[in-house]
Parts: sequence; structure tokens; C-alpha cells
Amino acid sequence: MSTERLYYDYASAEPFEAVITAVRPWESGGAALALDKTIFYPEGGGQSGDRGTINGIPLLDVREQDGEILHIVSSQGAVCGPARLALDAVRRRDFTVQHTAQHLLSGTILRLTGKTTVSMHLGDEINTIDVDSQNIAADTLVTVEEAAADAIERDCPVIIHLCPPEDVESFPLRKVPPRGEEVIRVVEIAGNDFSPCCGTHCTSTGQIGALRVLDAEKYKGMTRVSFIAGRRVLRDSRRLRENADIVSRAVKVPLAETGKGVLALLEKTRALELRVNALADTAAEAAAAALLEKAGLAGGGREGPAVVVERYADAGMEEVLRIGRAAQKRSGAVLVLASERELKFAAFCSSKGRDIRPLLKGPFERAGGKGGGGPSFFQGQFVSAGELADFLSAVGGPA
Repeated sequence: MSTERLYYDYASAEPFEAVITAVRPWESGGAALALDKTIFYPEGGGQSGDRGTINGIPLLDVREQDGEILHIVSSQGAVCGPARLALDAVRRRDFTVQHTAQHLLSGTILRLTGKTTVSMHLGDEINTIDVDSQNIAADTLVTVEEAAADAIERDCPVIIHLCPPEDVESFPLRKVPPRGEEVIRVVEIAGNDFSPCCGTHCTSTGQIGALRVLDAEKYKGMTRVSFIAGRRVLRDSRRLRENADIVSRAVKVPLAETGKGVLALLEKTRALELRVNALADTAAEAAAAALLEKAGLAGGGREGPAVVVERYADAGMEEVLRIGRAAQKRSGAVLVLASERELKFAAFCSSKGRDIRPLLKGPFERAGGKGGGGPSFFQGQFVSAGELADFLSAVGGPA
């Protein structure tokens, strides 16, 4: 039994009466329901299926398989018999607007650039089209966006043509029509686009409200254009405004000057980072000199121990690494320096031909450390302070 398709003419949230004619098991314990008639659009042509409820059971998806429309629900409690259908009309309207906007955008790109849309996807947040062009200039996209806005303001009619395949050639179609269909559904946006399509559409471009191109990037030898339309543009603008207000207050500049304010703040931050790094290097040089003097290796002498182990209780590993690199330049000894705060260590040696791994690997593995390195640099970390202490003691440090 075929399902009567009413979704093109029904977009209301008001309940609709139908009959469940079949209930079949579905993946993950769900069920697929067949109906005598349906107001739910099935997934297809880049547009996802409708959502809503059937006898109060949430509708997860609507699909068409072998000419049959299946309504996917999570519960197997449904039975054949009367069914009350409730459409998520807000979601339907959103996707209807997005789909009509996609036709307008693709038709406008073709008209202004000569480039065709190869594929499209309507997402819950962002939509994309893949255009057969390796590059679309930013100013071209602005021109396309403005032309689409003109068409929206003109409130161009959206006309549905139902025709047999032999008549479809009379339309200047933007893409090749499907084969094997008894009736081809051609969607015309007056003065802008002709395209074969089974999706849901507005009755005029004014119902789109607004169309915004978000981004364009290279994708598989083409250009993927991201866009939104309708209320999504309003929500996106609202979010951007809220974030811009936060930035404006944070950098203490007028809203219209947030870009300049952020760039000025970044320049100031970079200058401060350079200054902080210079001071950190100076502090590390002093700490390295103190370390070598404490070990009897001041001035590059060799009278001290061959292995120098030092614990830093409060320093982070970044600071420890700075000290180690500075000390490594002044001495050929093996330097094993640890951050007790982060339970990490690093070992350095600048002596050519010396491999520090045999000294470290045994104690390192016995203490349960994780890490590794090469002949002149080795680093690792431990789970507990006790493991770190055991390792440092084993390689020559005091307990």
C-alpha cells in the first residue's frame, strides 16, 4: 500500500489524523512505521527528514526506501491503527527557508560567475554548497550575496512545475534532472533559477528573509561555500553582537572599533611577551650560574660531579627547561633537573659523544616514569612525588 504524500501542502503544527498500516523492527530497538498518508517530508535531495511525533512518540527520522516512506521512532510500542501526527513546524519552516535560499544562492552564482553547484547539504546549523570552481574571490561572493538580497527584496515568486520527462528540456535547468521518474518536479525562482528538486520550498523569495554567506574554502578541487538564511541569520547576528559587546567592554573601545582595539591589544601583549621572555632568560641564566657554582662547576670547570641533580619545588617545567638549557651551554656535565610541582624532569648533556640514556633508563623504568629522549636530551614524568624522588636518588641526587 502506497503512502499518500501531503507534506508539500501541509506545514502546520496542528495535529493530523492518519492510520499506521505497518510496524517493522528497526535498528537499535526502534521501529519503522508505514502510514496511509503522511505530512512528514522524507530525507532526500540534501534536505533532512521532518521531525515531530506520532501518537506522542518522537519521530527520529523519515526515510524513503524502494518507494516506501518509513517513519523511524525509538519505541516498538506502536501498533497498527489510528495515528495522530504532529509536525515540528518550526523546524520544517527553517529547512524550507534554507532549501529555497540554497536554490537562490546556487542560481545566482551560476548567473554571475558561470560556475555550477555540484552538491549541497543543509545542516542543523550551517549549510554548504560545493561549487565547480577552484577559487571564488571574496568580492565576488559579496556581489553574489547582494544580488541574492535584491531577489529577496523583490519577493520573486517560487513556482513549482510538474511535468513529464519529455517536457523537462523546455526549462533552462541548472542541473541534470533525475532519471526514471514519471513526473519531474521543477522549482523555478522567477528570474533567478530553474532546478529539478523534491524538497520543500517557500512560495516566494521574500519568505527567505535574509541570506548570509559565511565562508568559502577549497575542497576537493572545488570551492565549498557555507551559508545560512532566515532566522539563522538573526540568531547569528545576535550572537556576534553579544560577543562584540563583550570585546568592546574588555578592550575599552567603541563597538565599531573592536577590530582595531583587539589588534592594538595583541601588539601590546606581544611586546609584553617579548619582555617577559627576556626577563625569564636572564633569570634562567642566573639560576644556571648558581646551580653550577653549587655543584663546583662554576666557570666551566670539571672539578665537580659528572652528574648534577637538582629539584625545584615551585618552578614549572618551562622554567626548569630554561635553566637546563642555560646550564648546558656552560658545562659538559649531565644535568638532571626536576619540577616537583609538575612531577616532571629533563636531563641535558652537551658533551659530544656521550649518551645519557644508559644512566637514566634503568632508574626511569623502575620508578614507573613515562617519556623518552635521545643521547643529549631526555625528559619524563611520574604519577607521584615518591616515584620522582626515587628516580632522582637513583641517578645521583640526594634523597
